[in-house]
This record gives sequence, C-alpha cells and structure tokens, in this order.
Amino acid sequence: MNRSVLFLFFFISLTLTVRAQQFPGTTQQLPGGFGQSNRPGSTSSASFGGIDDTTKVIYGPKSTRYMLEADIFNNRKKLYTMDTTMDNVHQFLYVQRSQNQFQDLGNLGTPMKDVYVPVPQQLGAQTGYSVFSPYAYQTMQVKYFDTKSPFTDMYLALGGHNQNILRFDFSQNISPRWNVGFNLQRFTSQKQFGTSGANDPTKLLAQNWGFLGHTNYRSKNDKYTLLLHFINMHHTISEQGGVLPGTNLDGSKNIYAYTGDAILTGGALNLPDPQGSDIRNDWHIYHQYVLDQGFQVYHRLDYNRHKNYFQDDTLAINKAFYPAILGDTSRIEQDARFRLLENQFGLKGIYKRGQSAFNYRAYLRSRIYGQYTRYNTARTNYNEYETRRVETFLGGWLGYYFPDSLSQVTAEAEYQVGGGYRLQGQFESKYLTAGYSSIFANPTLLQERFQSHIFFWRNNFSLRGYNHAYGKLNLRYKKLQLQPGLDYYLLSNYVYFDTAAVARQLSGSFSVLRTGLGYRFEIGKFLASGQAYYTVQSRRDVLRTPPFFMNARFQYELLYAKVLYIQVGVDLHYKSPYYADAYMPVTQQFYIQNTKQVEGYVLADVFANLRVNRTRLFVKFSHVNQGVFQPGYFVAPDFLPMRRSFAFGVDWYLFD
Repeated sequence: MNRSVLFLFFFISLTLTVRAQQFPGTTQQLPGGFGQSNRPGSTSSASFGGIDDTTKVIYGPKSTRYMLEADIFNNRKKLYTMDTTMDNVHQFLYVQRSQNQFQDLGNLGTPMKDVYVPVPQQLGAQTGYSVFSPYAYQTMQVKYFDTKSPFTDMYLALGGHNQNILRFDFSQNISPRWNVGFNLQRFTSQKQFGTSGANDPTKLLAQNWGFLGHTNYRSKNDKYTLLLHFINMHHTISEQGGVLPGTNLDGSKNIYAYTGDAILTGGALNLPDPQGSDIRNDWHIYHQYVLDQGFQVYHRLDYNRHKNYFQDDTLAINKAFYPAILGDTSRIEQDARFRLLENQFGLKGIYKRGQSAFNYRAYLRSRIYGQYTRYNTARTNYNEYETRRVETFLGGWLGYYFPDSLSQVTAEAEYQVGGGYRLQGQFESKYLTAGYSSIFANPTLLQERFQSHIFFWRNNFSLRGYNHAYGKLNLRYKKLQLQPGLDYYLLSNYVYFDTAAVARQLSGSFSVLRTGLGYRFEIGKFLASGQAYYTVQSRRDVLRTPPFFMNARFQYELLYAKVLYIQVGVDLHYKSPYYADAYMPVTQQFYIQNTKQVEGYVLADVFANLRVNRTRLFVKFSHVNQGVFQPGYFVAPDFLPMRRSFAFGVDWYLFD
C-alpha cells in the first residue's frame, strides 16, 4: 500500500470521527525542555469521548488514566491522563525525542550514544551492549492503566526516505482493580547510500519489532499492589561502515554524495551485508503489601535474556575497515548471550505530619548473572568463554516533603558488597533544583573481556568514578521563563575505546563543566523556546563532546473552522564542529577518532501539528535547508544525515 493510499485512509477515518466536542488549544511547554513536558501526561482539561443514550459524554482522557512504578515505589499517589496536546507530535524519530542529545548514524534504527557524559544508572556490572537500548521499551517508563472503557492508541509515522514507524497500544480493565494491556511497535528504515536503486533486494537497513505486555492489580482494601510486564525487542541492522566519496560531473571528489558506495559490503556476489542484532526478553515484577501505616514490604524481580550478534561473511572484501585480523580472514561471527536474575527486598513507608511528609526505604538487592560468548576462529571453528558472578547490595533512601507541596529534599545511598557505591542527594523547590551524585561502578563485561579474531583483550580495570554536581534555576518574568543551569563532572578511572577501538582505562581524574540555558517566551499565539549548552573539559583525548550545542523552536498556533487546531513552526539544531566518536560494529561500541570532524551545521525542520477532537496529526519537511549554506555535513564519521524529506503521521486515541 503506497503512502497516498494510507494517508487517504487515515484522513477519511479522521473525518468520520469528528464530533462537536473539541479540545482547547494549549502550548504547555517548559523552557529548559525545548517544548518537553516534565509530566508523563497532559493535565489540561479535555472532553470525554464516549456517549450514553442521553448523549452525555462519559469516556475520554479523564476516564483513562495510568500510573508509573516510580510513583508507587515512592508512595506518591499519582494518576496521569493521556497527553492530548499537540506539542512535539512531529518529533517522531528517537534522536529528536531526546532533544538531539543522542548521536546516531544518520538514519532510524542505527546505533545511538549519549552526546554528553555517559553516566552509569546503577551499580553492578552491565553487559556494555547498549547502542540499541533506546529502541526498546523501558521498564521504568511502562504505563500501568486504570481504564473505565477499552483504550486504544494507534500511531503511524511515514518518514522521509522510508523511515516508517507503526505502533498499536491497547489497555482494558478486567475488573475495577485489574487491568491488562499490550503495546506493539514495528519500524523499518532503508539505506541512504550503497544501493543499486529502488529495486535493490538488500536496500533494507534496520528493522525493529517491539512488544510490551503489562498488567496491574490492587486488592480491595489497597493493601496489596502488583505490577508486572514483559518486554521483547528484536532489532537487526545491516552494517555499512559509512559512505565512500562519490564523483561530481566534472570528475572531482564529492564527500557528501548519497550515491557513494558503502564501506562495508556484501560484494559483487550480492552476499548479505555484515549484520548486527540485539534481541531482548525482559520480565519484571513489582509488588508491595501495607503492613500498617508507615510500614510496607516490597519485592522487585527482574529476569533478563539478551543476545547481541554480529556477522560478516565477506570479511576478505571488507578487511580494510577492521584493525589487524588475528586469524581467519574469510568471515567473522560473534554471539554474546547474557542472563540476569535480580531480586530486591525492602521495607518502606511514609509518615505525614500536617502538610509535610517523611518518606524512607531500606533494601537488600541481589544479582546473579552470566554472559556466554561464542566466536569463530576459522570459518566453521568456534571458541567460547563465559563470565558468571553473584553481586549483593545494601541501600537506603530518605525523603522530606515541605508543607508548600512544591519543595522536597531526598537522599539515597547504596553499597555493593566488596565493590562500589552510589550516593545521591537532591533539593527541589519552585525556583531551584540542585543536587550531587557520586557513583563508583564496575566496568562493563565487554570492557573487561572481549575475544574474537579481530579484537582480543582481558582487563582488570579499577572501579569507574562519576561525581556530578548540578543546579538549575527556574525564573519567570511576565511572559519570559528562563532556566540557567550548571553541570560539573569529575570523572575518575574513565574507560573509553581508543583509536584502534580497544578498551582502555585512563588513570587519574579529569573534569567536564557544562553551562546551559533553557528559555520560553510566549506572546499571544507565538512561542519561542529552546536550550543551549557550552561545555569545557580538561581532557579531550578520551571524551569528545561538542563545545556548543543549541536547540531552538519558533512556533505559531491557530484555530481553523472552529474544529482544527494547528501549530506551525520551525525547529533548529546546531552542534559546533568536533571529532565525534566512530562506530565499530564488531563490538557494538563507539570509539575515539582524530581524523574527521562532524556537525558544524544548522539543521532546520519545518512542521505543522494538527488536532481534531482527540486525533493528532503532523506534517513535516525535514532538513529543509539542505545545500543552502554549505554542501553537506556528517552526523558521525563517514555517516551523512538524512536528506531533505517529507513526513507525516497520525496519533489516534479511541476511548470506547
């Protein structure tokens, strides 16, 4: 089915669902978030959607609410409504959803990494395979619903040059206290370069299947609460290694040519290109029981099965891309399988006195894990190695909530028996957010050991240290909101991948200082918002970040024919030139390079977000300024950005 037919289908369906009820247009945005809301769902007023025999509206966003595990875990009684605003509907790509704070390889489904300091999120050894993690459903972002009627969310985005995303979410209460639901996602992208045309059978670049099944239950007296979900992701990608320069009509070299060949290829025999994949199956259970006021027992259980894979059957053709080959030069196959069983048992509670409250938590956490790796030494011969460990942690958390209901202070500590520790404290108020965190964590399993006939290392690295102090002001004067902020990092025993893509550890410490400013200015229906960062650091030989980073949005909102709400605007993004990390598909890691600068280019996207009743649509003209001020740029070494393209999509809520 081509795009015009799909668009016609959704337009007709949308027209048939238009009713007399409308939503008020809003531009609820936060200055530091470049149009992002800090809350999971909209809190704006919205009309219900279902009708009974007397035409009274009974079902809609207010009758379909959801909760997050973090709120239940911290004894916050919160229910969120579905977001019915138009804000950021056009931001359908993952890098854009992160406010451009991830670097990818220029196309949907390609490996991603943090632009800034990648701080570990928890104690305990991790696999180190994380470049495809943002494409999976995330445990702490799972929405557990409480619906008065069946709820469905259908989402379709048809991006430029065959970047397509389809998502289908469904949730329904089985009883007033028991809900079940599922989310299904499918996206694909096609190669921008290195193909023989539209009929090339190998033009598929990346494809992703994602599934989330979830349920939640609470007892009649609310003493017992259960949250459970299962996450599956199957992500595959054809590795290209970058683009080779093309040739202009006059015979000169064109480094920005989308008609150039790929560095990695399947060869003239049309063998499969080098392939990478990430497969995940994650089970998660959280449940708690209220013993008495101020005393609750809880248990968390996680069981994860991950598989990361890479294969190049034409290694002899592509050997110039890789470092020295230690063995067979005909092919390489790498298969790493990770299993984790994690339990956390704890006691928690909350005490209220007047308008203030005190919250506490103490717990024991245990991890049992193993990583089994298999790699070929010759075309059909294989070696294996395995890492198995048990880790134990002790932790506690304290929080105090001030009577004004806007201010709170929290502190957390966790200690790994025989290993590292994690400390964190934060103060939040109406005008100031400030905090400090310190974590000393194990290197990843991949940083410790990796064996193949291209790379081989076994390291005994020290704990990695990350100290982070930060602060942000929330200032407002009439229609202007400002959020100046400061982040200071002190990094110790930092682990990185050198110019040969080999894991190294830097002895000693170095610092990174990032200043930032978020802003939001609104006059009538016009809105200007964005964020900017300037970064200085004492070592640029082991960590590469752009000195200057900027996002900006200029937007105007209008109402057409009393039914159609429209936001039109332009998004601008800029990173100053820097030597961003290159990507090595064998290890699925980014590594230091000193030869090719990337970015240094203002990217402009023009968009229009629309809403009729509860259905939201977008149309977008991406990279509208391609070739206007300079012939091109790179988003990663040897990888070009997406070309000028047109995209549109629809997000359709059904509440009955």
